[in-house]
Amino acid sequence: MQDHLNDYVKQAMQQLRQMLPESLNLLTNDAPDDRFNPERKVARQMSNEEEFPEAPQLTDSEEVEQIARAAWHYYNDGLTQNQIADMLSISRIKVSRLLEKGRQTGLIELRINSPYEGCLGLQQDLIAAFGLADARVVPAAEGLPLVPRIGRAAASLLMRTLIPNDLLAIGWGEATSTTLRFMAPVFPRANISLVSLTGGVSAYIGNTGLYGPQSFAHLIPTPLRVSSPELAEMLRVEPYVRHVLEMAITARTALIGVGSVARSATLVRYGYCTSAEIELFTRRGAVGDLLGHFYDRDGEILDLDLHRHVVSVTPDDMRRIPSVVAAAAGPEKVEAILGMLRGKLANTLVTDEETARELLRRQK
Repeated sequence: MQDHLNDYVKQAMQQLRQMLPESLNLLTNDAPDDRFNPERKVARQMSNEEEFPEAPQLTDSEEVEQIARAAWHYYNDGLTQNQIADMLSISRIKVSRLLEKGRQTGLIELRINSPYEGCLGLQQDLIAAFGLADARVVPAAEGLPLVPRIGRAAASLLMRTLIPNDLLAIGWGEATSTTLRFMAPVFPRANISLVSLTGGVSAYIGNTGLYGPQSFAHLIPTPLRVSSPELAEMLRVEPYVRHVLEMAITARTALIGVGSVARSATLVRYGYCTSAEIELFTRRGAVGDLLGHFYDRDGEILDLDLHRHVVSVTPDDMRRIPSVVAAAAGPEKVEAILGMLRGKLANTLVTDEETARELLRRQK
């Protein structure tokens, strides 16, 4: 028993050393104003939003050992928190906090081995209705923040499909960044690399715990949108940017968010589009955006000047990735998700129960 516990602690210690944070600044200042260089604004807003608190960091080796021991006794030995507190000579409240921090940082991973994980019936209905490869539906839970729950479900799905030495392509947005926070400890342990599908990713990925001495994240060091088509084209053919774009479409799996055309859309809140532009795009038939490219209700990419300002993999090129996982939910996202599914822009969906029901109702 003690040998198993010591092995568990040693693994946790190795994981800690791989997770030590290191600052990395890949932001550029090619555009003259913040409107087309909003990385600092993005990073600041994402770190301040209540829905996305900064992920706890494990930087104390003694705390990692305590978490590992508490988790082993609680989940493997079936001891109560009071019993564990007595064994470790700490308070019961301290034990509770250790277990919670272990879950938040990914040191502790919980798996529900049941055929009824999520909402099985709705998952199968979505797969049949839209020709999906897979789907995950999170049960409704009134009062709980939606995006973190979607992020956990997407992280659970990806951790089952990714293999050691794999490459995961990542898009831009809140659902993506939240999912990555839950997966942060997995990447170095399984030697999984990340590659960005768009510019602008470096603005938020530093808050996910993914930067460290292992340097396994290959990011496009540009904003998502730049000030002119000429600048965008110059950046796309720069060797480093071009190599990252080419690498992205060699991935087996991609994780993307789904942008809405609401005035509160992520692209508006983080300065990549104005509300006036969003209204114009909507009048031209836009229902959502993918990698900064707006599409209509059937998933067809619109002919917009904006797209020539974007530094990203194109939606057509992204179709070369075998598994594209879209994580999105909420009433403001229904039209965008529906258009994305109709256009076959993703083949796996992670959403919530209410959104799934509305998607199926509208598809009938």
